[in-house]
Amino acid sequence: MAMKIRLARGGSKKRPFYRVVAADSRMPRDGRYVEKLGTYNPLLPKDSEERVKLDMERVNYWLGEGAQPSDRVARFLEAAGVLAKTERNNPEKAVPGKKAQERIEEKAQKAADAEEAAKAAAEAPAEEAPAEEAPAEEAAAE
Repeated sequence: MAMKIRLARGGSKKRPFYRVVAADSRMPRDGRYVEKLGTYNPLLPKDSEERVKLDMERVNYWLGEGAQPSDRVARFLEAAGVLAKTERNNPEKAVPGKKAQERIEEKAQKAADAEEAAKAAAEAPAEEAPAEEAPAEEAAAE
């Protein structure tokens, strides 16, 4: 029997509340569990004592029995100093999604078009300007 230490969701709609439970990995998320090991209330501030409560003695027992903590529970245990911190690497994290990349490309294209238009506008009057000045100089000379 593969045991997991994971979160089982309770609470009403839009008001989550979780029980930290030791459960058979084949059971549904909120289904039957072997033992309740603590609670997690994400609505409380991060520095609150009540946010995460764990019965560390029982957690250590289940870890000793070979239970695997879920990612979120592993983070709680790292914060409590029970598990060694694991280095996480998500190189995809900072990469924008498809839509955002398309928007960036569109923006770059518009900027390039605007720049070309500005250059063309800047070059055209520059060529005409000396031609306009010449008659004015001639008029001044007369």
